[in-house]
Amino acid sequence: MSVLALPKPVQRRLADPVNRVLRRVPAWPLYILGALPPAWLYWAALNDRLGVDPVREMEHQLGLWGLWLIIATLVVTPLRQITGISLLKYRRALGLLTFFYIVCHLAVWAYYDVQTWSRVWADIVKRPYITIGMAGLLLMLPLALTSNNASIRRLGKSWRKLHKLVYAVAILGALHFVILVKGFQIEPLLYMAAILILLALRLPWATRR
Repeated sequence: MSVLALPKPVQRRLADPVNRVLRRVPAWPLYILGALPPAWLYWAALNDRLGVDPVREMEHQLGLWGLWLIIATLVVTPLRQITGISLLKYRRALGLLTFFYIVCHLAVWAYYDVQTWSRVWADIVKRPYITIGMAGLLLMLPLALTSNNASIRRLGKSWRKLHKLVYAVAILGALHFVILVKGFQIEPLLYMAAILILLALRLPWATRR
């Protein structure tokens, strides 16, 4: 149990009503809702609603939303430990949507921005922030491929170990953003700080009580 956890009576008063509502809310609508923002972005780009550089705006928004989703995924465990509110049944959907957004982010960059595969490879090799971003995406592949009940049964205890790769993915995603921006900007540093805090809450000192 987390050292930051609320007392059990407080958790019950706070979490029980919320959890009763959440038990009635399925996870599948998240996939539909999650598909809407990229579709809207594409429509907005086609209709000149994204400013003078629609491709860059699409890249930025898709990458940023992917970062928000991975942070939301990391919030699930400490939220349950501290408050008793359980969003565990939504974590798979959040993780798969993270992968979807990052793949869309990559596709916009590769197809609309760089446009040729030789230049894509050259940028991956030469630009550190792209190298880091690609490393994060590659680490997400086994997570996405094993985010199903059959893989959980087949891998057993190894499944949990494999899915701890999400911690590295989160750090690489935030680092990609930090290096990408020009000059000192507080926004990417705040995302990195949020991720490091969420990971620190998983350390033994934070879960011992």
